[in-house]
Amino acid sequence: MRFDMLDKPDFTMVQATFDGPGEQFVLEASAMVAKDSGVQMQTNMRGGLGAALKRAALGGESFFQNTFTSSAAGERLFFAPGPEGDVERLDLNGQFGLMLQSGAFLGSAPSVTIDTKWGGAKGFFSSAGAVLLNCTGQGPVFFASYGGLHAVDVGPAGYIVDNSHVIAFTSGLNYQVERVGGMKSMLFSGEGLVCRFQGQGRLWLATRNVSSLVSFLDPYRPVKTKSNG
Repeated sequence: MRFDMLDKPDFTMVQATFDGPGEQFVLEASAMVAKDSGVQMQTNMRGGLGAALKRAALGGESFFQNTFTSSAAGERLFFAPGPEGDVERLDLNGQFGLMLQSGAFLGSAPSVTIDTKWGGAKGFFSSAGAVLLNCTGQGPVFFASYGGLHAVDVGPAGYIVDNSHVIAFTSGLNYQVERVGGMKSMLFSGEGLVCRFQGQGRLWLATRNVSSLVSFLDPYRPVKTKSNG
């Protein structure tokens, strides 16, 4: 299967071209943009009821996922995330996994297993949530963000990121959630909790985050006034 990134990076859409009949690809619900008429879609609870419930209740993903199957070589499937932003691809080879923040998963080969992973106390106070999606197996995984995606290769020195900008990281990295400074900095600096990454691997950051957008737009909300009538 061949993948082409279109309209990158602001409004990224992926074109998947099948190599032959019977080839399959799995998408998160509502991710499909268009497809050739010969491509068949089947909606199911991938991994069974228990796995689907965990992904939906804990991982922020859809209860159902869609599997697309080609009927001939050259057929195409187009998919994209809901928010304005970028899409990235990582090919898993069975030697490492990929951790995704809730809502970041877009699609994968059916040979990739998507499960939830509890972050423990170190993730409980993170605004991004305590549960991550754990992608393992072999094949391509596509994930998305609001805003652009920036990759950082983390080495022995470690790396610190505002937790609301963390989108994905490879399984060779561990993280710890902590304050960026003292209590005064936390209350008045505009910064809150950060993730300190240690180990060896790659980390993907979003150049924007929804919380900051909401704070920016809040003063412009129309305010209803009470009438005296």
